[in-house]
Amino acid sequence: MTKVLVTGAGGMLGSDLLAVLAATPSFTVTAARRADLDLTDPAAVAAAVPGHDVVINAAAWTDVDGAETAEDAATLLNGGAVASLASACAASGARLLHVSTDYVLSGSASSPYPESAPTAPINAYGRSKLVGEQAVLSLLPTSGYVVRTAWLYGEHGRNFAATMLRLAASRETVDVVDDQRGQPTWSLALARQLVALASSSAPAGVYHGTAAGETTWFGFAQAVFSLAGLDPERVRPTTSAAFVRPAARPAYSVLGHDRWAAAGLAPMADWREALADAVSSGAVRAG
Repeated sequence: MTKVLVTGAGGMLGSDLLAVLAATPSFTVTAARRADLDLTDPAAVAAAVPGHDVVINAAAWTDVDGAETAEDAATLLNGGAVASLASACAASGARLLHVSTDYVLSGSASSPYPESAPTAPINAYGRSKLVGEQAVLSLLPTSGYVVRTAWLYGEHGRNFAATMLRLAASRETVDVVDDQRGQPTWSLALARQLVALASSSAPAGVYHGTAAGETTWFGFAQAVFSLAGLDPERVRPTTSAAFVRPAARPAYSVLGHDRWAAAGLAPMADWREALADAVSSGAVRAG
């Protein structure tokens, strides 16, 4: 029986991880929500990890714009806390699967980023997440896994797909940017991929946990409308200049998935297939 500690268990991804793990008989799970474990307390982290074979870290500071004026606080959770987890795993012999982000990359590419691409974050959030990645890879060279994801949506938290359905109920048209490309990724599909990785003997290192294919936010919104039985022509394209935010956003967030072959695992399905499954299951609804 494999004992797994899930941090960030109360979040969107964490909730899906608990559901997937509960349906996997070979795992027993400890769910650590924010109220259960202060990840910024190294002593608390050091006490929580022993006795587990695998730690899956789904906790993070996710307020991208807020990080611009609170970078130290963001880095404490996205960097320092991850270092504490990695140190505790190194001491106890546990494997660590850490969820990271495309924001550690520059977003200036024009073809999918390989897992080996140089990192070059363009905002405070990306810098804070890079600190966490570096801690995992340096402290756990043979048992640390960095799984980068992007454009995440799901049943258990605020997200773009749910926002589109909410706006559809109150507006005739919705303007959505069409000059940022990425891979909409269902949190339940990512949870399944993480559990598959935890079950494998894959080599340590960086993996890209995003859906296959690519689109823009505009294309994503049109697909959400269409699958919900709404007229996709109600979504109108615009540019990032129309939605100026405190933090710069990557223009290109498409990630390559070649390293899954080394793990003996298939990459995730196309984003359209996953979105259709999410909508039909009721995981995507107005919120």
